[in-house]
Amino acid sequence: MTHVHRRHLLSGALGLSLIGAGRVGAQSRGATPKLILLIARGAMDGISLTVPWGDPNHVALRGDLAVPQPGEPEGALDLIEGFGLHPSMPATHALFRAGQMRFAPAVAIPARIRSHFDAQDVLESGAETVRGQTDGWLNRALAAVGGKGLTGLSVGAQTPLVLRGAAPVSSWAPGREVDGDDRVARQLMDLYADDPLLGVNLARGLETNAMAEGGRIRRNDVAALGQAVARLMSGPQGADVVAVSVDGWDTHARQGPQMTQRLAGLDGLISGLQEGLGEDWARTAMILATEFGRTARANGTRGTDHGTASSLLLMGGAIRPGGLIGDWPTLAENRLYEGRDLAPTLDVRSVFKGVLRDHLGVDRGALDARVFPGTAGEAPPVDGLV
Repeated sequence: MTHVHRRHLLSGALGLSLIGAGRVGAQSRGATPKLILLIARGAMDGISLTVPWGDPNHVALRGDLAVPQPGEPEGALDLIEGFGLHPSMPATHALFRAGQMRFAPAVAIPARIRSHFDAQDVLESGAETVRGQTDGWLNRALAAVGGKGLTGLSVGAQTPLVLRGAAPVSSWAPGREVDGDDRVARQLMDLYADDPLLGVNLARGLETNAMAEGGRIRRNDVAALGQAVARLMSGPQGADVVAVSVDGWDTHARQGPQMTQRLAGLDGLISGLQEGLGEDWARTAMILATEFGRTARANGTRGTDHGTASSLLLMGGAIRPGGLIGDWPTLAENRLYEGRDLAPTLDVRSVFKGVLRDHLGVDRGALDARVFPGTAGEAPPVDGLV
């Protein structure tokens, strides 16, 4: 006979899974660091995100896709050293002005591949090669700091590879609305009334689902969705490490209007997370990363194809002010990777290492041997990112 633990009931009843969360249920926790990983799936064009308007080859390579320089109509929002942020991201630009955003303009996974599926595997596993690890680097980081009692949360219908592994994590996806008179919901609330973690998180999950499905979050209201995710991170029992997937970045055709729309949505999500976290924002670091970039040249359908290097953003109240992370290879013809792509100057794992070391307190030995095995030669690019 199969025995089902009571905590497994939540997944089917509410679209809210808290399997394994009881590991820290009885612990008393003080203020803990918060880490959000945003994965832009589909290969985000970093040249449109952090616009290298000061590079003399930018306009020639991009043509109509080139975002104008700051001060021009629909121009980039000025950053530093000849870079600007896409004009659809004013809230993120405000973070930069407040010293709460930095960027790496030319990062890449260690494997030179242009398959979405394979590249996402490498990005999330933290391995050198495709299927080099069966679990994710963010889950291994949680295991490495297990004594600190940090909790992980996946937002979406499925837990992504980056959070899969031995360390237990929770998951949440907006599901059907649970009516206030729902018998199952009331029974679950009674069942968990004395659980110090799940009693709180179940109530918060029910409220979040109701907010997501009951009309307060309208279709495509990404700011409200960000606030809903923040609800599950807030307070002493909230999740500490969260992974969120943001789809739709495979812009082979008509890239200009697509990037405008998608980056505006991303900006709203970031703004919603910041607003929803409130005081917790001050101890939050957020990473935006993608599996690979796109070609430096526009193609014949006013889009771009699968490339190599892209941009990475670091945001949050815990991020220290500073300049570029890594070097800019330029868009000169003789500097393009294989004559077509932005060339990487930084292994994306080195940036991940810096955040995990400075923000979550994972020591360098664990990073080199356990979280990103075999990467002792890849040091964090900057001391004191957070």
